[in-house]
Amino acid sequence: MEYRWYPPKDLVYSSNVYSFMELRGFKEYRDLVDASVRDVRWFWGLLPEILGVEWFREPREVLDLSRGVEWASWYVGGRLNAAYNALDLQVKKGFGASEAFTWVGEDGVVRRYTYSDLLREVNSLASFFLGSGVGVGDVVAIYAPMMPESIVAMLAAIKIGGIAAPIFSGFAPEAVAERLRLSGSRILVTVDGYYRRGKAIVLKDNADKASDLSGSVERVVVIKRLGVEIPWNDRRDIWYHEAIKGSWRSVEAREMDPNDPALLLFTSGTTGKPKGAVISHAGSILQPAKEHYFNLDIKRGDKLWWITDLGWMMGPWQVFGTQTLGASHIMVEGAIDHPPDRAWSIVERFGVTHMGFAATVARILRSLGKTYENHDLSRLRVFGNTGEPIDPQTWMWVMRDVGEEKRPIINLSGGTEIFGCILMPSVVTPLKPSTLWGPALGVDADVLDDNGNPVRGATGYLVVKKPIPSMTRGLWRDPERYLETYWRRFPGIWYHGDWAYIDLEGFWYLFGRADDVIKVAGKRIGSAEIEGVINKVEGVAESACIGIPHEVKGEVIGCFVKPKEWPPRDPETLVKKARERVVEAIGKPFEPEEIYIVKDLPRTRSGKIMRRVIRAIVTGGQLGDISVLENPDSIEEIKRALGG
Repeated sequence: MEYRWYPPKDLVYSSNVYSFMELRGFKEYRDLVDASVRDVRWFWGLLPEILGVEWFREPREVLDLSRGVEWASWYVGGRLNAAYNALDLQVKKGFGASEAFTWVGEDGVVRRYTYSDLLREVNSLASFFLGSGVGVGDVVAIYAPMMPESIVAMLAAIKIGGIAAPIFSGFAPEAVAERLRLSGSRILVTVDGYYRRGKAIVLKDNADKASDLSGSVERVVVIKRLGVEIPWNDRRDIWYHEAIKGSWRSVEAREMDPNDPALLLFTSGTTGKPKGAVISHAGSILQPAKEHYFNLDIKRGDKLWWITDLGWMMGPWQVFGTQTLGASHIMVEGAIDHPPDRAWSIVERFGVTHMGFAATVARILRSLGKTYENHDLSRLRVFGNTGEPIDPQTWMWVMRDVGEEKRPIINLSGGTEIFGCILMPSVVTPLKPSTLWGPALGVDADVLDDNGNPVRGATGYLVVKKPIPSMTRGLWRDPERYLETYWRRFPGIWYHGDWAYIDLEGFWYLFGRADDVIKVAGKRIGSAEIEGVINKVEGVAESACIGIPHEVKGEVIGCFVKPKEWPPRDPETLVKKARERVVEAIGKPFEPEEIYIVKDLPRTRSGKIMRRVIRAIVTGGQLGDISVLENPDSIEEIKRALGG
């Protein structure tokens, strides 16, 4: 029988969601989900009260669909501010002395901020922004990693009615400039540099090049981290500590329409301009706080560490989710495996209660051996995974070896465009390996075939049939692209672009993006399913599989395998075993046409493998935006394997 995990009774009975279910008369978590989906106005109307959100003015209507489902308006007539709820309100409630977050530098520097500390600094920077002409609807771009000052900048911009646009700190100047141009940002917040794997990464030069290329930036606020010599423009640049100096006055939060934009989050595309997801004030607090409260079971006093960057959705998601609940979070500079046990050392030292990652990060941690055994993980209660499907072997390692079968892994999936999750379990739900359990609360998800019919026991497209408050408010300055991307494949239904499966017991799974689906002689299979098989082969660290165009079959399967040791002792045997295992586990029609042994696979800093880059190399297509890569040398490695 396939493995099942059942939540321990003490975890269930002490959970936020169990208390809510008892209060509202729900016997099973699935009953609560069904009710929240059946009546979204009831659930989303009740949610602000549950999460303790404070309105400046109460809404008169929960949901207005008069402009169509694509342009749903939430909490009509209400007024609130996302930054106020994630910061000022916590101080107002008497929790100013509680820790908002901790930042850990790779060089050992530690900085802790209470909510009161954070509020004073946010007010100071907000004063500077106001004095620099930032008004309602103006974009403040932030090109810096997760660190105290970048969080301050995000909250300060949103508090005064501006829009915060975090940009991934690993982007090259051209990629940053494109996002600055698209956003029209006049102010850029950046940092002189940061540490990674013991090296000083100077970022200011990239910021200058991007600012010059953009043609929009008038002011650059520079955080001093390294204290190294950097290029300086007296007319444009100002140190962060000078910008906030002597400006400790209180700044009133701007009262905003719940649908007004708070965040502008850019997602990379294979070609063309990045998509700018516009996340509202209501959506930016309600969606992550809901998921933290009901699914991750975060309470005051808890500390969340999601291994991410501010430029990825999970960075702001971490900030707004924890702080709306008055909990705490942690940000870590540098690599998690430098030294090898660094991640577990941080969990122990700082009392991390909730730890999240991408599946590739979990595989990296697993490859480092039993380093976790040397650390006290007793405060750690919950794991999380997102960004890519997690293979059963890695899932089991997290659950059994590290989690000791008492800590669940909340395997969640959604996207930047909804600032949260479509699918995710809760700490009270039973789990099977790699499952996402089912729909998130208040999210009417389904799996459809090409004709728009629901499917069970077969793969199909993940969709959402009713709006939710955190869905992007169009795409930044591109409403037509928004409609074409999300609403026209199945009219009136949100097309998310993931390949999903619901088994006969009702457990949901994802097999990657729909464009990662391989179609061999009319038979479809997700790349993640093949990779899950190959990754179980002895000697394999991880793999990436793609579809390669073929005149007869349409596509054939090509797989790139990273061995656990380099160079591998017997690559021919490794290839043979991988091929045989796929045939045995999935079937002869899905036997890989080619299997290549490579030293590394192209990945983002958060650990997500970039299959589209591999596909572009193999087919000779456009690489698209590769500035997201943590390891650009892997491109040459793929070319080498192909004989290029």
